[in-house]
Amino acid sequence: MKNLTYLLLFLFCLNANAQEFKLGKVSIAELEQKKHPKDTAAVAAILFKKGEVKFQYIQGEGFKVITEVAMRIKIYKKEGYDWANYAIRFLPGTGSIKESVLYSDAVTYNLVDGKIEKTKLKSEGEFEEKMDRYWSRKKITMPNVKEGSVVEFIYRIQSNRIGTLREFYFQTDIPLDYAEYKTYVPEYFIYNSKMKGFITPQINVEKSPKSFVITSKERTGSGFNTTTTNFSTDKIDYIETKTTYITKDMPSMKEEAFVNNIDNYTTSLVQELSMTKYPNEPLKPYSTDWDAVVKTIYDNDDFGAELNKTGYFENDLKAVVAGLTTQDEIVSAVLNYVKSTVKWNEYYGYSCNDGVKKAYKDKSGNVAEINLMLTAMLRSAGLKANPVLISTRANGISIFPNHSAFNYVIAAVESNEGLILLDATSKFSTPNVLPFRDLNWMGRLIRKDGTSEEVDLMPKKASNNSVTMVYSIDASGKITGKLRYLRTDHNAMRFRSEIENVKEEDYLEKLENENEKIEIADYKRANEKDVKMPLVETCSFTGTNLCEIIGEKMYINPLLFFTKEQNPFKQEVREFPIDYGFPFKDSYTINISIPAGYMIETLPKSTALNMEDNIGVFKFISQTTDNIIQLSISHQINTPIVSADYYSMLKDYYKAMIDKETEKIVLKKI
Repeated sequence: MKNLTYLLLFLFCLNANAQEFKLGKVSIAELEQKKHPKDTAAVAAILFKKGEVKFQYIQGEGFKVITEVAMRIKIYKKEGYDWANYAIRFLPGTGSIKESVLYSDAVTYNLVDGKIEKTKLKSEGEFEEKMDRYWSRKKITMPNVKEGSVVEFIYRIQSNRIGTLREFYFQTDIPLDYAEYKTYVPEYFIYNSKMKGFITPQINVEKSPKSFVITSKERTGSGFNTTTTNFSTDKIDYIETKTTYITKDMPSMKEEAFVNNIDNYTTSLVQELSMTKYPNEPLKPYSTDWDAVVKTIYDNDDFGAELNKTGYFENDLKAVVAGLTTQDEIVSAVLNYVKSTVKWNEYYGYSCNDGVKKAYKDKSGNVAEINLMLTAMLRSAGLKANPVLISTRANGISIFPNHSAFNYVIAAVESNEGLILLDATSKFSTPNVLPFRDLNWMGRLIRKDGTSEEVDLMPKKASNNSVTMVYSIDASGKITGKLRYLRTDHNAMRFRSEIENVKEEDYLEKLENENEKIEIADYKRANEKDVKMPLVETCSFTGTNLCEIIGEKMYINPLLFFTKEQNPFKQEVREFPIDYGFPFKDSYTINISIPAGYMIETLPKSTALNMEDNIGVFKFISQTTDNIIQLSISHQINTPIVSADYYSMLKDYYKAMIDKETEKIVLKKI
């Protein structure tokens, strides 16, 4: 009897300490919690997330995919209020694909005078908005949210899109204490299932017999009065595979410097239909490899057929390329013509919406219409041009062959020196200088015969920032000088994009305020519109806060407002690659005139830092001539992507570089 009492007491305590993973069972302890126990800086946390996917057979329509997810979220700080709002993308569908989203059981819980207060979501807190031509978004805004609130809700998605199941995330940018995901898949569907990220869930697989019923009707008789309708039912038996994935205490994903898309490294499950095997039918494969995927895309009427249309531009193109003889001349002329003729409407995708002919006529089109048009024109001009399917940086990296891996298309011209990559959606692009969104590892080039090959999208040529400064220091510490700032390729493209809609006076005011309140005069900008040329800024400047005087000594950071003071790499370890996007070189040539009556007491010594495998190099060269200090400083990264294996070395390199750049010149009064 005594042992039984201990056992019952143990089970009671175990049950009391276990978290209830059911909606509506919010505890006072959860509401009283002020900070997350394992991440005290967290603004919110997902206490649990339970999802399941089931297949429902609807007679006359076939199988539907039902995705249902229940969530409980704790809000710790005001900065976490956004987690009390939730949005689901879906395809409302006017064609073959149709989806619907339903929210339910949405409640906000607060602790008021020691009692739990519930506030249910009302209809005005739920709304739907159109994102683009295809996608809509259904959103909820939870009511009465405060610091300390707990919110709960369920969302349910019904879809006939069985080709790709919804990606399920076991990790996000706040802690996720418990996640459980179950899929119930009939034997008719075989999916490629891949985990992203660095943490693997617990996985359990079970199989069980299931069935559904089909009702048939048959009319008999030939006369009006003798016709009868007979109904019959057939029971269809099948095997269902239930797979359960569980994670506990998943840490938040922390943003780090130079990460392409953190979603690429977040723990999640991705599933795409590989093949179907219906009763009495042969196996039907779907996206089995990249060649099969791109061939399917190429064969679509809104891709390959659009690429073959040429009549709408032929007369105009003759005028564009008239008199041009070299490949480079033709490429630049056709690219510039498309850029200036058809404006990008901000819609992505590798499929044409309204078609290339209409886009040309309306002078507006989506990515596919513009870049397939560009490809067709280059072919008509006699060049060997082909489209390249890519995934933008925001779309992420696909881990297995599937149609949704791509969301964009560019053009490529084959030359003796290699591929020339082109994107006419940006007015600032040039051959092999693509918009930053395009620089996402690898693309897939498709030829006319449907064959394809992988294409490296990452630039090989370094983009330069080159600064020349000549300045003098007077006895009061005032600095007066001239500056020349030259940018090339991707650096120039980025700067042109940043200043496109900014008034010069606003730009200069911001520049002055961000750089120790300097005063800028004689400002000029060269080659702003000529995108094939480096962009050059020149100005004179005066600053009274750039030099520190203590007693009879002056202390100057020689790089002035270009000094880097913070190491961008702060984590002890890193699992993600360092993605700069493109190789680059930052260089500074500086001449400093010291004031009369002063001598140089301390001058930073020349040094050089070289990373392994030629990843990068930093050089600091200093010398003096009479009262002139001459500095040559450069920092060069030779590869657009650096493996995480080099993180420790790269972090130390940046620390040493910043330590050197922040060394002060010390002048002493004679």
